[in-house]
Amino acid sequence: MNRDPALQASARDAAAPPGPPGRDAGGYRPPAWLRNAHLQSALGSSPWRRRRGALALAATGADTFEHLLDAGDGVRLHGLHSAMPGRPSRGLALLLHGWEGSSESSYMRLTAAQLLRRGFEVFRLNFRDHGPTHHLNPELFHSNRLDEVVHAALDVADRFPARPLFAAGYSLGGNFALRLALRAPGAGLPLARVAAVCPVLDPALTLAQMEQGMPLYLRYFERKWRGSLQRKRALFPQLHDFDDATLRLGMRELTEWLVLRHTDFGSLEAYFDGYSIAGERLASLQVPADILTSTDDPVIPVDGFRALRLPPTAAVEIAPWGGHCGFLENARLEGYAERWVAERLAAAA
Repeated sequence: MNRDPALQASARDAAAPPGPPGRDAGGYRPPAWLRNAHLQSALGSSPWRRRRGALALAATGADTFEHLLDAGDGVRLHGLHSAMPGRPSRGLALLLHGWEGSSESSYMRLTAAQLLRRGFEVFRLNFRDHGPTHHLNPELFHSNRLDEVVHAALDVADRFPARPLFAAGYSLGGNFALRLALRAPGAGLPLARVAAVCPVLDPALTLAQMEQGMPLYLRYFERKWRGSLQRKRALFPQLHDFDDATLRLGMRELTEWLVLRHTDFGSLEAYFDGYSIAGERLASLQVPADILTSTDDPVIPVDGFRALRLPPTAAVEIAPWGGHCGFLENARLEGYAERWVAERLAAAA
């Protein structure tokens, strides 16, 4: 590689008038054996998919360079810019991964490959403390760190001007993409369109869904997050002196510890409310947006998508199957979601 220098929604959301119920994602029809939500979700992040993503991106022949971005207030974020040599650009797509994912997650690489083949450049951003970036900033990541993502997007736009800018994200990255779109006009970010796959809407309901559902998902994220916190403690022991007993806390208790110790929100409820996009919160979107989700998502309840209040320039597509960010189509583990993102952005370009 080349290198370059809730257990319930808030009262406001519950009272919001319902928006459009979402149209059917008619292009997605997996075979019968792939219509299990847990199989879709597990295979979607499996080693086979990671290998497919690496091979697909390599097969494009794109040149990829690393960048360290100015994210404001001394914060640095890392990302990867890929472009096809010798070809004009239709636009630059900023891709945002899910919680405890990275720029090298299978869906990030596969989406990048789809976009590159359609003539886009791609910038795969790593959030703070994701991928190989724990050493860049002393303070911990949390989901309300939107300001630094806005600053990083502005830096990307400055480095690659004179081309349309798009954004897309998965799960928590989809939540960030939609919040980025809300902020874009006021921040001077020339964002043309966003696409979000299974975005987190109401974090409190998402946590409750994981606590009440199959333990698989909660255990997966707990394990990944504990590993991340251990790496951070090893790098900054004077700042992060929490003990192993803290790391053994469950998801809800560990999140509350983070909120009370490392944020100014004061309560878990205020923290979740800070990055919720449920109900009417996307009603003021000025950037056109496309949202894809599934009825059987085991992590994010579909009812929240049917209750969204959206402007006419935003649309929700709901598939009967797909799990959480799965949307696999066949035994080769080809994905509908990655192609969906590329097609929606390409249509806008």
